[in-house]
Amino acid sequence: MLGTKLNTEAIIMKKLPLGIQNFRKIIENDCIYVDKTQYIYKLLNDASYYFLSRPRRFGKSLLLDTIAEVFGGDRELFKGLWICNSNYPFKKHPVIRFDMSNIANETPEILKYAISEDIIASAERENIIVAGSEPGILFKRLIENLYKKYGEQVVVLIDEYDIPILDHIGDIKIAAENRAVLKGFYGILKSMDPYLRFTLLTGITRFTKTSVFSGLNNLKDITMSEDYAGICGIPSDSLEEFFGEYIADLAKYDRFKRFDSITNEILEWYDGYSWDGQTKLLNPFSLLSFFSDRRIGNYWYATGTPGFLIDMIKRKPESYLVLKKLKITEPVLNTFDIERIEIEPLLFQTGYLTVTEVEETRGPPLFILDIPNCEVKEAFNLQILSALTESGDVRAGQARMDIVGALEAGDAYKILGALRGLFASIPYELHVDEEAYYHSILYAAMTLLGFDMDAEVSVSRGRIDAVLELDDKIYVMEFKYEKCPRDANDDEKKMLFKTALDKAMKQIDDRGYTNKYIGSGKTVYKAAFAFLGRDDIEMRIENR
Repeated sequence: MLGTKLNTEAIIMKKLPLGIQNFRKIIENDCIYVDKTQYIYKLLNDASYYFLSRPRRFGKSLLLDTIAEVFGGDRELFKGLWICNSNYPFKKHPVIRFDMSNIANETPEILKYAISEDIIASAERENIIVAGSEPGILFKRLIENLYKKYGEQVVVLIDEYDIPILDHIGDIKIAAENRAVLKGFYGILKSMDPYLRFTLLTGITRFTKTSVFSGLNNLKDITMSEDYAGICGIPSDSLEEFFGEYIADLAKYDRFKRFDSITNEILEWYDGYSWDGQTKLLNPFSLLSFFSDRRIGNYWYATGTPGFLIDMIKRKPESYLVLKKLKITEPVLNTFDIERIEIEPLLFQTGYLTVTEVEETRGPPLFILDIPNCEVKEAFNLQILSALTESGDVRAGQARMDIVGALEAGDAYKILGALRGLFASIPYELHVDEEAYYHSILYAAMTLLGFDMDAEVSVSRGRIDAVLELDDKIYVMEFKYEKCPRDANDDEKKMLFKTALDKAMKQIDDRGYTNKYIGSGKTVYKAAFAFLGRDDIEMRIENR
């Protein structure tokens, strides 16, 4: 499946399907295809109406195209794949496909017009005439006429169903109006049940059924289903099966010779996505880009981070501090609507958090979420650092190098100097009079350095702001922010710093924050940080 030997010296490897979302093109051009047809077979036999949420660049479009080809009836195209040898009859059905990411949506009027034009274009390709003033009516007539023309039930596949809403998440009025348009459009599917063989909608977010899918009470959401956990993405336990020759080829490059295991390095950077806590997956776009460039990089993240995510964290910086090992129930994960956006489920749905474990309880299970891998962790923290300081990625990256240099020099006050330089990049108009704001910046900076830093650590008498654990040391940190007038003199600042540092140290002592780490065999330090804003930072470190 990976390649065919032409002689003892040359091997032709299957091509990388980077950027290809067309199943037929992948097969006919002898590209690598990770077989998902067993999942498709199960889909076609379990129910008729489905919804699937996965992050961008995770294979949703290829899945839909593969399903379309299955309904095209060409069994020979699937030769060598699981479904070809199954009892699936490969009966041909008419297929309607919509990619909402290609539909103009600047206003609800434009959205209506664009959907209608797409429906009319689909009808013209089938030599069918449809008429009507609303997208839902046109959609209804397209389905009915296709059913009449072919004498077979129709298949409806809708990709990126939520883009017309997400594109305007910062403007609730337009987002709500576009949502109303989509509600009328998708809602027509319920009344078309006798004409439909199969329906699948995919997207990023999981809007509540009452907001977008009103009436579609037969829509089966398989997003968190164990049976479909691996329907998109590349299984980590199949990495060498499908890409073994590419992994072996990397060994000849000097930059990979320093790794004990190239496979483990790949898994550390790109593995870790899961929707059931057990099935581990790699992002296809990142992995294929890595093999194509033969370099580790932040490929998925570089394709664009939704601006509204960063804006939400800037408005509520404390939310960023509690993302690690976050426990959440499935109903909360399912909750997303424009009038009450919660950042945690949104970060999960967009791929910045993933399920690391499912904890069974007497009631609904708890899903434990964390950042999936090094690619997302490094790029996300750099983006947060850049956004909170408005220093830009270059300046934020430079701050990172300055702090690394200070650490290598073993000089704690050089670290403080580097942090001061970073905080000095915060414009006065962006400055937020909140302790969590500065806490978030410091947390992002330290996490970027590769430290496994925990924020908001619960103990019996409160929450520790942060804990930094090294091989032989543990730093128990407390942050305090004191509002300081811009015209304050040095003596006034010194007094404010002393007050804040004393308060932080007293809190560590009074609440016994260091007790948890006694007996660890490591030296425990109390670290107090005081912020007066921008580059006005002081710290005090004491051995417990």
